[in-house]
Amino acid sequence: MAQELTVRVKEVIQRTYNVKSVRLDIGREIDFKAGQFLSITLQDNPALKKYLSISSSPTEKYYLEITKKITNSDFSKVLTQLLPGDTVKIQYPSGKFILDDTSVNIAFLSGGIGITPIRSIAKYVVDKNLGTDMVLIYANRSAKDIVFKEDFDAMQKVYPKLKVAHVLCDPAPDFKCIPGLINAQVIKDEVSDYLNRRFYLCGPPQMVEAMGKILTEELNLPKENIITENFQGY
Repeated sequence: MAQELTVRVKEVIQRTYNVKSVRLDIGREIDFKAGQFLSITLQDNPALKKYLSISSSPTEKYYLEITKKITNSDFSKVLTQLLPGDTVKIQYPSGKFILDDTSVNIAFLSGGIGITPIRSIAKYVVDKNLGTDMVLIYANRSAKDIVFKEDFDAMQKVYPKLKVAHVLCDPAPDFKCIPGLINAQVIKDEVSDYLNRRFYLCGPPQMVEAMGKILTEELNLPKENIITENFQGY
């Protein structure tokens, strides 16, 4: 059952030039599943309410973290001014974009800020050492847009069953990546056993729809092997 709480900001972290994480001090054990989302209301104003994925893992105790791309919206303008000690209202948890314990091998297809619930799931798997084999194909415009790069680099070092492939529209010569967009061939190349995996798709709605079509229409993946989460409006 969802809980409604007024909580204090613990820390604000600049992830990239236009993405920030806000850690919220819960002060006790937190009951949610990796990949779920919450609602957050700023300044006790219903007009400043958003649904955002939880980017922290249940293994990271006593706080919840949300991560957002900062835009020109009223919500973003207030969010970016939050300081430690400020209060916000949250309601959590919600959502079914969660790990299926029966699925040994999984793959993530993500774009931009859609990485947030995937970071939560991957961190949970790594911290718990569940043995789940994970492949992440993560699309961005350029290397400077990659969110949580350091986190995923660190996870790969301690968890050999995690593989990350970056797909960039504007690749840099000194950065290992796949140029262009995620397509059927990229998926085949990076996830050779794709028919035996459960796919998690998260990102802008148009991207999620396109990836779903590639998986079902070009790669003949059963729809029941695909879990999606759309991000509306950022």
